[in-house]
Amino acid sequence: MRPLAGRGGRYAHWHVDPPADQEQENWLLVYLDVITLLLVMLIVLLAFADRNIGVWLPDPLPEPHPATHSVLEGMPGILDALPAPAPEPEEVVAEAVVEPEPDPLAGLPLDTLGEDIEILVTEGTISFRISNEILFPSGQAQLSPQGLAVLGRLIAVLNATDHLIAVEGHTDDVPIQTERFPSNWELSTGRATSVVRYLESNGVAPQRLRATGYADTRPLSPNDSVEGRATNRRVELIMETGVSR
Repeated sequence: MRPLAGRGGRYAHWHVDPPADQEQENWLLVYLDVITLLLVMLIVLLAFADRNIGVWLPDPLPEPHPATHSVLEGMPGILDALPAPAPEPEEVVAEAVVEPEPDPLAGLPLDTLGEDIEILVTEGTISFRISNEILFPSGQAQLSPQGLAVLGRLIAVLNATDHLIAVEGHTDDVPIQTERFPSNWELSTGRATSVVRYLESNGVAPQRLRATGYADTRPLSPNDSVEGRATNRRVELIMETGVSR
C-alpha cells in the first residue's frame, strides 16, 4: 500500500493496487466467455441450417474447448439436432466385359469342301490338310485330276479373305533319288510349288502365297507303319488369320 500524492498526510487516502497477474487473468476470462458464446451461436445456427451442411463440416469435428462442455450440457438437444455425417459412398467396381473372340471360320464357304480336306483351327491360323495320295501320283509333283478337283473347291474359301497363305509340303522318311528329285527336300518343295502355281492361276493373289518344303522333318505319326507314313505324306495350306495382304 502507498499514500496518494496531493494534500498532506493527514488527509491522505490509502489505495491498494491490484496485482498485475489478477488483471491479466480477468481479461482472459472475458475473452474465453466471448469465444464460448460465439461457438454456441455457431452450433445453434448449424443445427437449424440446411440438412446438407454435413457435406462441408470438417470430419472429424474439432474437439471443443473444455470451457464449452458445461455450456453444451446445459442446452440439451443442440448436439442431437446436428445432422449425421453423410455415409461414405460405396465403391462401385465395374466388371470388365470380355468380348467373345470372333469365329475365324465365320463367313467361309466350308460346306463345299467335302471330306478330302481336313480343317484344323489354332490360334492365329486355319490349316487345310490334304493327303498327297489325293493330290499327286506316287513320287511326282504334278497335280492329279482328283487333286485339281479338290483344290478347285478350296479356291472359294481362300478368296473369301485376304489373309496370307503358306503352302507346306511334307513327305515320309522313305528316301527318294531320281533325276528330278534327288531327295525328299526337292519332292516336298516341288509339290508345295505346284499347289502355289495352281492357286495363283485360279485367282489367288500371288502376294498372299509362299511355298515351303519340309521333307520328313515334321511327321504327324511315327514312320514305322504304312498308315503312319501315309499320314505324314501331305500338303497343308495354312491361312494366317492374323496377317493380311
